[in-house]
Amino acid sequence: MSSSNHLPLSGRDLLAALCVVLIWGTNFIAMKVGLRFLTPFQLGAGRYLFAVLPLILFIRPPRLPARWVVLYGLCQGVGQFGLLFLSLKVGMSAALASVLLQTQVFFTAFFGFVLLGERASRPLQGGLLLAALGLACFGANYLAPGHSGATTAGGFALCLAAAAMWAASNIVVRRAQQATPQFDVMAFMVWSSTVPVLPFVALSLAFDDPATRWQWLAAPAGVWVSLAYLGWMATVLGYAMWTGLLKRHPVNRVAPFSLGVPVVGISAGMLVLGDQISGWQWAGTALIVTALVCVMFGGRWLNHAARA
Repeated sequence: MSSSNHLPLSGRDLLAALCVVLIWGTNFIAMKVGLRFLTPFQLGAGRYLFAVLPLILFIRPPRLPARWVVLYGLCQGVGQFGLLFLSLKVGMSAALASVLLQTQVFFTAFFGFVLLGERASRPLQGGLLLAALGLACFGANYLAPGHSGATTAGGFALCLAAAAMWAASNIVVRRAQQATPQFDVMAFMVWSSTVPVLPFVALSLAFDDPATRWQWLAAPAGVWVSLAYLGWMATVLGYAMWTGLLKRHPVNRVAPFSLGVPVVGISAGMLVLGDQISGWQWAGTALIVTALVCVMFGGRWLNHAARA
């Protein structure tokens, strides 16, 4: 068993990992395309309708208390993606959103400490410090003279709130796994995706301009493609492939691939949407990516140094 940690990924698994990175890195482009025509709440409802409609007919409900399914659907669906779509609408670029969402790693650590009593390792402590400096750079960007309107402080705050809700959903999954001996990840993901649909519809009815309520009927083909991409590719296929990798390989072999998501996100945002990144934002991005590297590889480096 221990030798499996050193075996390279097969060609098929390596391709799957790269596909996940590509899908998750480019799904921010699909969000921006959808938001050109739909409101954030309409986009949320559409994403999850596409995510559940193919699979819910074939996958049985997970065998665990319904409260975990509902709580995860609210945190991950309404919380994370509702706030993320609002962020992209009011002033956050696709490129930088792909970076800021990765701070969920550090929010998860904080929630794990407060709610689960988990202690932060030395690499995690170092990563938290670097991530805090990175966020300070992002904040300094809005105070710098001549700040452009490419992103807004409101969009920045909403994106961080989305990362925090992603972290909250991670805690829910951990608690659900602890309470369920045979935890079925795919069934859990599919059935929890039914939860956000009605809240998003209710939020749209409550806050969207009445004139926009039926505009999705006349949505251009690009919007429907973006919804299908978000629902089928980013949600169903992406999570299915990622879960499969985690079942076949140790976490420390799979998790580093997530570092590619912000790289793809930044590249796609700049190439496809023409996103521009300021000097402060580049500095913040570099610090956050370095923080993630510290968390993922710091323990290994410390072990090597101790044996040397």
